[in-house]
Amino acid sequence: MKIILAAPRGFCAGVNMAIDSLDLTLQKFGPPVYVYHEIVHNQYVVNTFRDKGAVFVNEIDEVPEGSVLLFSAHGVSPQVREAAKARSLNALDATCPLVTKVHLEAIKYAKAGYTIILIGHDGHDEVIGTMGEAPEAILLVEDEADVAELQVKDESKLAYLTQTTLSVDDANRVINKLRERFPHIESPPKGDICYATQNRQEAVRVLSDDVDVVVVLGSQNSSNSQRLRELAAEGGKQAYLIDGPDDLDLDYFTAASTVLITAGASAPESVVQATIDWLIKHFDATVEVKQIREESVHFPLPKPLRAFAAEVQAQ
Repeated sequence: MKIILAAPRGFCAGVNMAIDSLDLTLQKFGPPVYVYHEIVHNQYVVNTFRDKGAVFVNEIDEVPEGSVLLFSAHGVSPQVREAAKARSLNALDATCPLVTKVHLEAIKYAKAGYTIILIGHDGHDEVIGTMGEAPEAILLVEDEADVAELQVKDESKLAYLTQTTLSVDDANRVINKLRERFPHIESPPKGDICYATQNRQEAVRVLSDDVDVVVVLGSQNSSNSQRLRELAAEGGKQAYLIDGPDDLDLDYFTAASTVLITAGASAPESVVQATIDWLIKHFDATVEVKQIREESVHFPLPKPLRAFAAEVQAQ
């Protein structure tokens, strides 16, 4: 067996920042630290932090008054921020800056009187947070069929935004349909889909041609991980999305298989390595790393944690 290990893969800058933020918050304040929704969409990461004393909640009123609360990487609506203030919570914000960018675009367009078409997945944490910025101005579409059903008041003041973790191909299909129906629709100067999402999708697209099986490390509720599996399957490959090697079956492979391994933007490298070890143990696999893009993006920690992080680093 031959393993092709995609690069880049795994943690993006936003996930790194969010995970470091929660780790430092636990060190600084001690458990329990409450987190609004999962810090990132990965069960391994969530369970690891739960063991350290993080408490993940879906409603602000689950958090005792005066407690420490961290907003997850996916962002929150203004209503959630206000609810946190009302409970006198010490709230720290680990929202990915790329998600914040979409929020700010929504605010800008809404203030200018635009109707905003948000391309995204209904119920996703990021979509809920973005729509909360201007609920009266935003319409959600998930696919091309939704575009046909749209009813807008003023086609001359129309703009679109996208969830950051979408498939580039899927988003472009919807965008093309929007432009076809509304030729004057506006878009932000720079696309909203995250650099890491695009890079990981490109790696699967480029590298999967020469393999038999594609294994994506990531959780089922991870949007960007699901897109990687779907992309491989659309290319005619046998593709699996797994949390770790415990989810694998020997029947997925043959001794002669060539296997592409990648990981969604919230999947830790430790589960990638554990999966590689499993394949080496069972199939005597060899590993070749193939680099498609270099990544050097880094996002700063939330301001309240920066001085403490410097102290920890100096120890």
